[in-house]
Order: sequence, then structure tokens, then C-alpha cells
Amino acid sequence: PFRVSAAAPSAPAQLAGSSRRAPLPGAEGASSGRLRWAWAEGSGRGSGLGAATMKKEQVLHCQFSAWYPRFRALTIRSAILPLPQNVKDYLLDDGTLVVSGRDDPPTCSQEDSDDDQAEEIQWSDDENTTTLTAPEFPEFALKVQEAITSLGGSIFPKLNWSAPRDAHWIAMNSSLKCKTLSDIFLLFKSSDFITRDFTQPFIHCTDDTPDPCLEYELVLRKWSELIPGAEFRCFVKENKLIGISQRDYTQYYEHISKQNDEICRCIQKFFKKHIQYKFLDEDFVFDVYRDSMSKVWLIDFNPFGEVTDSLLFTWEELTSGKNLKGDHSEGEAMEQDDPAFRCTNSKVTVQPSPYLSYRLPKDFVDLSTGEDVHKLVDFLKLKRNQQDDD
Repeated sequence: PFRVSAAAPSAPAQLAGSSRRAPLPGAEGASSGRLRWAWAEGSGRGSGLGAATMKKEQVLHCQFSAWYPRFRALTIRSAILPLPQNVKDYLLDDGTLVVSGRDDPPTCSQEDSDDDQAEEIQWSDDENTTTLTAPEFPEFALKVQEAITSLGGSIFPKLNWSAPRDAHWIAMNSSLKCKTLSDIFLLFKSSDFITRDFTQPFIHCTDDTPDPCLEYELVLRKWSELIPGAEFRCFVKENKLIGISQRDYTQYYEHISKQNDEICRCIQKFFKKHIQYKFLDEDFVFDVYRDSMSKVWLIDFNPFGEVTDSLLFTWEELTSGKNLKGDHSEGEAMEQDDPAFRCTNSKVTVQPSPYLSYRLPKDFVDLSTGEDVHKLVDFLKLKRNQQDDD
């Protein structure tokens, strides 16, 4: 059987292309095929069994611009810029990746240019060879750079809902830290999460009403060095905090296991004081960060439904309420109103990052998991023909 390591070295940024893109079933009408079942910077682990009923209105309420003005004082300073249609078209273009938005394009004197033209050598025999050039968006680029400067010179980018967490491997610094528009474009054009924001924002919504018209926005958040072990995801049903999960569930953090009661109390106090009855829906998910001074910061809101990663819970547990508190610490009685708290409590349960598979072409991933039978058959036929030739 064919196996592919999910930890394969990442390809250089210059080689990023469209070979990894393949449409999901039922997504033939989408303008790009880089779609995966994932949402809100998560990995899509949530089970569809017993999933909550999710309306398009709930998705709209989780747009960054819908909640940021109301909770501005509780979260990271950010800027919101309308996304021009031509920029959206460029981000959705399925051709070879050519990054635009450079701040310092190379320049040369007229004399140097003449010398270069005299010494130019045509290396290609193909008369139809064309040179790809990146489109330029000077007005938009200026607004973005001004916003980045106002936020301290480094930012974390996202669209209305999602950030390109699945594409951090392609950046030169292997990070989502951006300083220029070209940094943002590189991440956005390489991200399945961003494409899903554009093409299927209301996937899994149960209402049959026409999709609302959307105004897409580029969200720039002031760069902050956040420790993954201090991030938590909170699940709210009927305005009651029912569950808290360690955000980076693939790793074991000793301090979380030791301080879970204190962490739970801090988050619950923050919820009751700042979030409860103030959000636009009664069922929702929100992410928080607890700093070294035990202060809790709001990071994001997500819909209460299977498009949001349920992390260490399942959606069946969250919607039914069954077994939510069954794995709490032994001999520890929980108050009726206390939320269930789950964390990775052993190094034995550490898992690889769910984003590793995005480093590989989707054809390789499908082969390794057996999701696409036709690709597997073609691969086996190819191997057999090679053996016959040998």
C-alpha cells in the first residue's frame, strides 16, 4: 500500500501551484477547488452525528465585523478593510501562484536596461512561452500598508471568518506573521480555509433561504505572541457555558492539567461578566486566551455547529448534553452550572498537528487515506506497468 508521511518537508513558496486542489462532492459550482471540511481555523474533527441546527443568520453574526465593535475592549486591536472585487478575483484565481503587492519592486536605470536587453538570451524553444506577471492593486496596497503600520508593523491576517492557519508552512518564516500585502497574498492563495470563506460560507446551514449578499473584508489583527497552551475554546448553548476545551489539543501542557480548576473559574467569570447575553445568538462558540497574569482575552467567535471544530468534545455530546462531565477528575464533584473542562492530560495522547496534511498535494493525501478509489486504482495500474517494463 502507498503511504505518505504527513510530516514531509514543505515546498518552497515559489513552487506553490494548483496541483493540491480538488473539489468536494457537491462543490462543482465553486470557482476554486481548494475546499476541505474545516472552519474557523480548525481541523474539522467535529462529528456530524447529533450536530446542532445551524442557521445562516448565526454564521453572519460570527463575522469579525459583526462582533468586533461590541467587544473591542476585550480583544486584540484590529483593522477592517473592505476587500475590492478585483482582489477577491485574484485570490480565487486557480492559476500559478504569482504574488503581488510588493513594496519595493526592483528598479534599474535606462542604461542598465539597455545593456540587459543587448545581452538577453532566449533559453526557451517554445515560441508560445509567456511570462506571468502579478496584478497590482496600488490603492488597496497603500491602505493595507497604512493599517499595518498603525498596528505596529506586524499583523495576523484573516477574512470575515477564517485565518489561513492551514497555509503557515508556505511562509518564509513558517508563521502567520505578516508585514506586507505580499505576505498576506501568499498565505491567502495557499489556504483552503480562505477559499471556503469565499465559496461555501454557509455550508451545513439547515435553512433553505437564499444566501445573503456578503461584503468581504480583510481583517488585520495586531501581531501578538500567543502561547498555544494558553488558548481555550468555549461552547455556549442557550446562553449557558457548557464546555471548555484546550485549543491545541494535540499537545500535552502540564500547567493546564494542574490548573484546570483555576482556568475554568477564570473563563467562567469572564463569560458571565463580558459575554453572556451580549452576543447576538444564544448558541455560539468563542475562543479565549489566558495570559500569564490570569487575565482572559477574547480571540474569536464561531457558529455553534459542525463546521466549528469541537476539539476534545463531539458535537453529539455538546448538543445532547450526555457524557459532557463524565471524564472530569476523579472524586471531584462538579456544580450543576459548571462547564465541562477537557484537556490533553497525558503525553501518551499527543497527536500530530491536524494542519500537516495541508503541506502535501491533495492527490497524495487522498491516496494515503484511500478516500479517492479512482486515484488509487490509477496509481496501482501505473506501478504494475512499471514492473512489467522492468
